[in-house]
Amino acid sequence: MRTKRHALAALLLLLPFAAAAQDAMQGHEHHHPPAPAKAPAQPQAMDDMPGMQMDPQDEHAGHTMPMPAALPPNGHVPPPPPQHQPAPMPPEHMVDMMQMDDLARRGMWLFDRLERARGVGGDYATAWEAEGWWGSDTNRVWLRTEGERSAEGTQDARAEVLWGHAFSTFWDWQLGVRHDFGHGPDRQWVAAGVQGLAPYWFDTQATFYAGTRGRTALRLQSSYDLRFTQRLILAPELEVNFYGKDDPQRGIRAGLSEAEAGLRLRYEFSRRFAPYIGVNHTRRFGQPNGLPTGLPRRETTWLAGVRLWF
Repeated sequence: MRTKRHALAALLLLLPFAAAAQDAMQGHEHHHPPAPAKAPAQPQAMDDMPGMQMDPQDEHAGHTMPMPAALPPNGHVPPPPPQHQPAPMPPEHMVDMMQMDDLARRGMWLFDRLERARGVGGDYATAWEAEGWWGSDTNRVWLRTEGERSAEGTQDARAEVLWGHAFSTFWDWQLGVRHDFGHGPDRQWVAAGVQGLAPYWFDTQATFYAGTRGRTALRLQSSYDLRFTQRLILAPELEVNFYGKDDPQRGIRAGLSEAEAGLRLRYEFSRRFAPYIGVNHTRRFGQPNGLPTGLPRRETTWLAGVRLWF
């Protein structure tokens, strides 16, 4: 009986140690060593990606953006380098481009005739005819002048200032004023007319004038460039003047008062410089025995001059 008691006491003493040993073994089973870290995934090549195989026949092959070989250590892809983009065009500049530069301002000055003439009687005179404009392709301000000066002074000259507006591809309306000076009293006129290219490339002007005391006038002028070569050009020209009433102080009669025809042969070293020679005939319709101004009724002159374009 005593032996059983001693065995039971020994068993009770060993129970705590057995429970501790069992817990230690269970903890050892649950704590496995950590698995080695995996290397960062490499980017998949473009050719290995599904749906991204490159066709050798594709005209855009080789123009795709290259992929980096590996990610940076911090795992962040750096931003692309900055691109230098042009500054946006202001709206007003875009409007100017859409209008095809029709409103650009520019100018021109042409001495169509700057010549020395010798009459059949041996008299010499200097004559000029020039015009210029400033403005755009649609609206321009014109300045014209022509005249003749001899040993006795300026015989017949005029100056005009006109505003021109294009109403078709080759034609302009013109409004302005005209001033006559030279022999006799000065005259002032209001002018209205057209200027442009008639069929077959005839340069044509037709202008109507209204002056003081009921005076009226009509001036018609036409010229043509006949090209023998790119530089040698023959230019015939015709001008006629009509008046509504007589003006004896300036040697003008009503109706057809004056007609002038010229023929000039010029050689263009350039568009800006072209010397010429020619002949000019003037027919004045006045009193039967001559005009009050002393000018001949018929006059033929030989001339030499230069054409200048600025």
